[in-house]
Amino acid sequence: MEPLQIVYRFKLSGRQPEHVFALQIDPETALFADPEPTSPPEWTRLEFHQCSGCPLAATETPHCPAAVRLASTIDRFADVVSFDRIDVIVETDERTVSTRTSAQQGLASLIGLVLASSGCPQTAVFRPMARFHLPFSSEVETAYRIASMYLMAQHFAAREGKQKDLDLKDLALVYRGVHQVNVGLVQRLRAATHQDAIVNAVVLLDVYTSLVPAALEEMLDEVRPAFSALLSQAPRQVPRMGDAPGDPQGDAQEVSSQATE
Repeated sequence: MEPLQIVYRFKLSGRQPEHVFALQIDPETALFADPEPTSPPEWTRLEFHQCSGCPLAATETPHCPAAVRLASTIDRFADVVSFDRIDVIVETDERTVSTRTSAQQGLASLIGLVLASSGCPQTAVFRPMARFHLPFSSEVETAYRIASMYLMAQHFAAREGKQKDLDLKDLALVYRGVHQVNVGLVQRLRAATHQDAIVNAVVLLDVYTSLVPAALEEMLDEVRPAFSALLSQAPRQVPRMGDAPGDPQGDAQEVSSQATE
């Protein structure tokens, strides 16, 4: 299966050339499909401001997977300030999304994707979001996607005979682990670079990490009216092919015939 390609283009006002990041994502695992960069900088070593709760050991994993993947991003934004206005274009096989935003907002979207697919065990929970990446979604859209992702995971758990959490009670625990990564990563980046746009992009991601669990129910209540039909009506019994009254198979053939005329 061919890797998914997600291309980020950053166009900085009055600066050339544009910064292009072409990410290759494995469609099955949502991990990076290309090999890790060779000779990563010293600040990517696992024990350098290692995140609280990190399950990795330096004897087996010498470098932080998230830091290694972020290293090339840092080098290319040395002269960018957090609130510089930039044009960001994100290209996938399905769509192209463009926006004009602050440097830290644009970088936060890219960094969030990188963290999810980097191989960091704490951010692995967001790989489904990376697999179906949708940049620059609103807070309500993000809440909807997160709840949908989490509940789909519970569906898979139920199919496998595991305990499921349909009340979203444990979702806060998921975010707690991601918060630890954000805190550790900010400490690592502040010690490694003076580029505020990169650091503030991670800080911005952490704001979302704190906001979404706290306001999830409230944000989901905003979209609840759209579910009125699903909530008020029992599923209708769909007749099988050939059942009376009528002949659904014949009806389907008639529709197909009309479509080809």
